[in-house]
Amino acid sequence: MRAVHGLILAAFLLLAGCSGAPTTGTDAPGTTVAEQTDAGAAEQTDVGATEQTEDGAAEQTDTGTTEQTDTPGEPGVGAVDRADPATDRLGWEAGYWANESLSVTNGDGLNASEREAVVARAMARVEVLRDREFRESVPVDIISRAEFQNESAPSLTESLRTFDNAKYEAMFLVGEDRSSIQAQLDNQGENVLGYFDPRNDTIKLVADSGQPQLSGERTLGHELVHALQDQYYNLSAITGETRDESNGQSALIEGDARTVGLAYESRCGTDWDCLSAPSDSPSLSDIHVGIYLLNFFPYSDGPGLISELRERDGWDAVGAAFDDPPASAEQAIYPERYTDARDSPATVSLTDTATDGWTRVRPESPIPGFERANYGRLGQSGLSAMFAYTVFDQSGPGLVPPRSVTSSDQSDPVNYDYPVTDGWAGDRLHVYENVDAGANETAYVWRLRWDSATDAGDFADGYRRLLGYWGASPVDGRENVQTIPEDDSFGDAFRVTRDGDTVTVVNAPTVDDLDAVHQP
Repeated sequence: MRAVHGLILAAFLLLAGCSGAPTTGTDAPGTTVAEQTDAGAAEQTDVGATEQTEDGAAEQTDTGTTEQTDTPGEPGVGAVDRADPATDRLGWEAGYWANESLSVTNGDGLNASEREAVVARAMARVEVLRDREFRESVPVDIISRAEFQNESAPSLTESLRTFDNAKYEAMFLVGEDRSSIQAQLDNQGENVLGYFDPRNDTIKLVADSGQPQLSGERTLGHELVHALQDQYYNLSAITGETRDESNGQSALIEGDARTVGLAYESRCGTDWDCLSAPSDSPSLSDIHVGIYLLNFFPYSDGPGLISELRERDGWDAVGAAFDDPPASAEQAIYPERYTDARDSPATVSLTDTATDGWTRVRPESPIPGFERANYGRLGQSGLSAMFAYTVFDQSGPGLVPPRSVTSSDQSDPVNYDYPVTDGWAGDRLHVYENVDAGANETAYVWRLRWDSATDAGDFADGYRRLLGYWGASPVDGRENVQTIPEDDSFGDAFRVTRDGDTVTVVNAPTVDDLDAVHQP
């Protein structure tokens, strides 16, 4: 790996515990509900249970008692009166104040009573930071690694698998030689320690043996924010029909939780006595960085959206946003387009003209009662991940400035705004298949609208450079057509055309198939 790659991977390692596990590319509902280590970049399918890893960031433990003044919801550590309040209040839960110290050792695992105390105190702390009272307690269950892996295995329709494969191929993240679903599950790794399950309003801790550990309290706080959100806003009812819509919604959900989690962490070791975390160091060596970048978006750009909302009307504005969450990733990348302009994605028209045995793949949702879109919309975050991934691959120089991918801002550590993707207005992806003599071939047509013809031209030029990065070369006598060698995992034919503010990408196995998949 080239030196610059190592530098950026090191930057990701500094984000250990800052990341989360957004939904996979199946474009079905799936509320993301916890933080995870960068090492595992835990994935979840949108159609299954929400699974995440605990964060790997080490928490500091107070070496002694910290003196502090009384604060509403947080009596001073040295206060004489620690009696339970007559009625429930912010900063107190199940007998524990937010700034109490606990005689709990995390290193040898937490028994049932220790877990109850840590969770109750963490709930009180989340109340103080989020300025909202829990309506009910949050149960904690222990499950085995085998149980977790069984819950992680998605149950998907064949059409959804075919569609998902083509979508990840279109972003040059997963080639034809590999299942996109399996690639996402492989990214999950073996380090999942806990998650919030909105199906039964329960935090689940994964224990390989003995008593489970917590990897510090920031992730616990993050999970509890999701539990609080579910009690007030019913997270299961917030569903996006496309990847892009889900990312916009998740930016609100995860931005809220991550904002509180960062504030929680900042008080550990200063105002609050917190659990120490296991000392295991996270690693990025085994993850697919492209998939990680695609799924990290809500955790990186979500806090900026929350900050914009809070500047308008505090936490009340954040709560109100759950009634009308962002409709696209673009609205989180540029929060003013959500708070001011409500710049909704443009409707992109795409007529099917496939012939010669090519038929449209219309992915079916495996979840009864959930209607998902029969097309894909990847949005600006997907496009940005597509280009940023070239910085980490070894096929050639990256297509965006390497040091523009990450930043030192812990609340917004990854950039999804590049000149080549700025000006996105909407996109629509159709997938096709051709079953002939036992050979199952796929193709796609991807149409993208831009704010201006200039923006469209910039993207078309950038996409052609992307094709060249992955080994494509022009075809003599065929304008706008390139091919990647057949023996490559992305080996196909491509036609890229621009008409005003619209770019259309057609993909097919061969040059001759391009017109059959979509007429120019």
